[in-house]
Amino acid sequence: MDTTTEPLKVTLVVGSNRHGRFGPVVADWLLARLRERADIVPRVVDVAETAALPTSMERGPEATAALAGITPKLASADAFVVLTPEYNHSFPAGLKNLIDWHFTEWQAKPVALVSYGGMAGGLRAVEQLRQVFAELHAVTVRDTVSFHNAGASFDDTGRLKDASGPDAAAKAMLDQLVWWGEALREAKERRAYRS
Repeated sequence: MDTTTEPLKVTLVVGSNRHGRFGPVVADWLLARLRERADIVPRVVDVAETAALPTSMERGPEATAALAGITPKLASADAFVVLTPEYNHSFPAGLKNLIDWHFTEWQAKPVALVSYGGMAGGLRAVEQLRQVFAELHAVTVRDTVSFHNAGASFDDTGRLKDASGPDAAAKAMLDQLVWWGEALREAKERRAYRS
């Protein structure tokens, strides 16, 4: 079966769970970019919906129930887009917890990173996530999308005031994600990945 013509299953991970978070605004813009493409079928995992996931890494009934709706979306994905804010020069604890509860789900898959924040636009969080995903045997794509002073970039209805730069950056990033996703999917069909 030729899977190179099948659209990639891409899971968007919304990485913030703070009260009053700005993430859904950026996620809506990002989902629209994903849905425009014929080569991507998007799904969403929202860290805000993982509150029952304990940080103790103890797989009790609460953890099992919380993982039931998350793990299949990660396991069946061909690729990921991780959306993260920057909190105190890093990415949120809820996102790290979600990542840490999984291992093989990330292996030999590409990850695109989108960030938002103040002056740095979340880029420090992105650089730390690159190290985390490398440890999990995932491949982060080079190009990113970042929103500096994100609140000022969108209007009151959640639309970008100037979409030309972010739209072009998203296209370049998603083109890379699709290339890596197809290449890794094809490679894994020929030979199982060994970590």
